[in-house]
Amino acid sequence: MVFLKWLLIAVVLGYGGLLTLMYVFQRSLQYFPDPARTPPALAGLPQAQEVELKTSDGETVIAWHVPPRGDQPVVLYFHGNGGALNLRVGRFSWLTAEGYGLVALSYRGYGGSSGTPTEAGLIRDAQAAYDFAAAHYPAQRLVAFGESLGTAVAVAVAAECPVGGLILDAPFTSAADVGAAAYPFAPVRWLMKDPFRSDLRIGRVTAPLLVLHGVADRIVPIRFGERLFALANAPKRFVRFPDGNHVDLDDHGAAEVVKPFLAGLAEMVR
Repeated sequence: MVFLKWLLIAVVLGYGGLLTLMYVFQRSLQYFPDPARTPPALAGLPQAQEVELKTSDGETVIAWHVPPRGDQPVVLYFHGNGGALNLRVGRFSWLTAEGYGLVALSYRGYGGSSGTPTEAGLIRDAQAAYDFAAAHYPAQRLVAFGESLGTAVAVAVAAECPVGGLILDAPFTSAADVGAAAYPFAPVRWLMKDPFRSDLRIGRVTAPLLVLHGVADRIVPIRFGERLFALANAPKRFVRFPDGNHVDLDDHGAAEVVKPFLAGLAEMVR
């Protein structure tokens, strides 16, 4: 009995210690920034201009800007939680080759931007990028495009600011839901500082919505994208990629879905 009592104490203390570590270091588990500042030309996007934007709380964030051809839509791009903008050059290249404009944001702590990432901080960064784009182009031509964690940022922007469309690649109801599925042994919803509740925001989005999701996605399982889509307003479309995993959908034909969506939005505003 004494042994069992001490075993139970050890298990409880160990579990409590594990939860404490997860709580203290949770942002290290959620954000994986590459802080190196890579000029767009060096990354393979020479047509982009690097601009510095000031956020409402005093940070300086980097964005890559490519003007559109004529009156084409302008994509406000919000990347995922890992790396930096240079990893997305392949996607930026086919978007801009079609004549679409681009304002791609490097969040605080990523790619030469100052500060450290938090949910509130990323949304402030996104607002700065939106304000920059809206100062140059009509709001109805702006299309928020998010990948993975960036889908929550894109939803937050589209819920509060007028946009012409919203594209979500591997979205989720909330980061807390994804975390709870990944760590079923922990009360993630109680511990999480940055839950990114897209499920509470998506109902305020009235712009046309396109959702892309890989059926084989093991990072953000497709059920989370389907649940968010069910909460969204029409008009909306959900495209499943049977062989798609996490944010590799360009390898499975995502461009051929996104291009007609953007072309349709362009026709709507002409």
